[in-house]
Amino acid sequence: MAKDNENAWLDNLKRQVGIRRGIILHGDVLDVCYDVGSTTYQPILDVVLRTLKERGFQHVVVWDRFSGVENISSDKWASLVKEATFGSSPQDVESGDDYDVGPRDTQADTSQGVVLPNADDFLAVVYHHMLNMKKERVAFILDWSNYLFGNANALSEQERQWLLIISKAIRNAPVPLDDAEGLSKPTNIVVLLCKRLGSIPPSLYQANPSIQEIIVSSPGRVEREHFLKRNIDKWLLRSTPKPGEMAFNDFVDALEGMSLRDLQQLIRLSRQVPGDPLTSERLINLYRYGEQKSPWEDLSRSKLATIRDTLKKRVKGQEDAVDKVSGVIIRAFTGLSGLQHSKKQRMPKGTLFFVGPTGVGKTELAKALAQFLFGDEDACIRFDMSEFNHEHSDQRLVGAPPGYVGYEEGGQLTNAVKKKPFSVLLFDEIEKAHVRILDKFLQILEDGRLTDGKGETVNFSETVIIFTSNIGASEVELQDDKDSVRQQFMEKVREHFVSVAKRPELLNRIGDNIVPFNFITDDDFLVSIARAKLQPLRERLKEKYRITDLSFDDEEKALLALSRGVDRQMGGRGVLNEIVKQIIDPLADFLFEEEEDPAHYSGRFIAVHQAGNEATFAFEVK
Repeated sequence: MAKDNENAWLDNLKRQVGIRRGIILHGDVLDVCYDVGSTTYQPILDVVLRTLKERGFQHVVVWDRFSGVENISSDKWASLVKEATFGSSPQDVESGDDYDVGPRDTQADTSQGVVLPNADDFLAVVYHHMLNMKKERVAFILDWSNYLFGNANALSEQERQWLLIISKAIRNAPVPLDDAEGLSKPTNIVVLLCKRLGSIPPSLYQANPSIQEIIVSSPGRVEREHFLKRNIDKWLLRSTPKPGEMAFNDFVDALEGMSLRDLQQLIRLSRQVPGDPLTSERLINLYRYGEQKSPWEDLSRSKLATIRDTLKKRVKGQEDAVDKVSGVIIRAFTGLSGLQHSKKQRMPKGTLFFVGPTGVGKTELAKALAQFLFGDEDACIRFDMSEFNHEHSDQRLVGAPPGYVGYEEGGQLTNAVKKKPFSVLLFDEIEKAHVRILDKFLQILEDGRLTDGKGETVNFSETVIIFTSNIGASEVELQDDKDSVRQQFMEKVREHFVSVAKRPELLNRIGDNIVPFNFITDDDFLVSIARAKLQPLRERLKEKYRITDLSFDDEEKALLALSRGVDRQMGGRGVLNEIVKQIIDPLADFLFEEEEDPAHYSGRFIAVHQAGNEATFAFEVK
């Protein structure tokens, strides 16, 4: 079981309330935490109330703009108001010893005559009691204080007034040093409870020794482990892991990035899913993505055994690259990368860096991988990084911060991953991105998640990330020596990220997954690419004109002649350019001149005649 100091922020709060006059408590304040006093998980505010009471505050007053004053009897609040209004209080003030931290019931207080005070009235009471400390210690909690102020750079006159009152109350509050007994007790204090520190005007707390910021941090591994141990009997899973088992440790790791409220809701979900109980992996995917089954779980040994052959059908002449990609996916499946079947949902499933000449299959391989893994080529989400070469273009990826244009739209990257969490993310021409973009990628590769402009955390643990680059393409000479080409491209990549981008750490995150692509110089590969590129043309002719086929006298000879005109530096893209020039354009002219009525071609085929050994073709309808 956890010790009393399980929550470090709570220990810090206990210390700071004894010496400070103001506390700003921010972070995961909407979560719950373990309350030692009640041995249950309670909302953060309730735990703070109990902690302040135990620390020596006779009265802990909670106020927000909607509910007004809570957590104090109407009689005692009336007494505090009277003191602030008339500057005195009855000498027989109730001791407060019988005051207990209980449920905050505003309606009950209102029925006893307590008026819900506005901010001006409440802060007037706070100001008086901060400056005129009596025997009883009072802590004032401004709950939901993020709704008290608007834009810190454009405060209204009323907001300035509130800020001034709080600032003066904290600054001018007396600090008794001549009372030995008083030195050991806390003084009256103001606590601001909010989710984001940015919602509080910085002028209140910056360079102010009387105020302490305390961050309520997200639950770490230890907190998640303790939660599971305390509540392991409440889960309804196909196989509930027990503490001490490897599966239990995997379960703890799989909950990385979740709050304790998330875990409470997961328990409820496990008991409300119809049908048989789910495995822990499927339950987490259902909670996160609204899907009971991850495509990664469809991977099997037999399917993965075909990955190399499947990818090579679409990507010609890049055996080394295909082997490297296959190895990364197989490593993820076997668990040697710590990512078997999403049990450790943190890092992306795989990270690859494709570098090489243009038109050699880098993008095609990414699309082929998306098709293989997720059954849909559209699961390859492409970002052209040449569009992100400005200093603030990182906001396009993750979304603009609050108050800026486009905040409501979110970020292109974070929105895409929310929509398709199971995907291949392709970042084309990464060398053209601004270095601030590279910092975002460092965070993704390190933590497996990214926080968008709205403060929502997006997980990348179900994705494969692929960077492509043409670094060195204009400098590495066209040649057949694959080892030499590989070495030159590797050196160019290192030189760029170390000397130009000054982000060598990005290479460290990618590790040995830099994949150089070869030049395509072999005629056989060019012919294979040409044959593959002709297939969409045949399908289009059949769809539009009902033409049964595009038939060559000798297809091998024709495509070989066509490949000889290809610029080897352009690779597969050069093949496509040559097909357009030698076949598609002349064929379009032929169809335009041959017959106006498309029905004329229905059920017939087009014969392609080659003139000698040249890539010159004539067409005939048969």
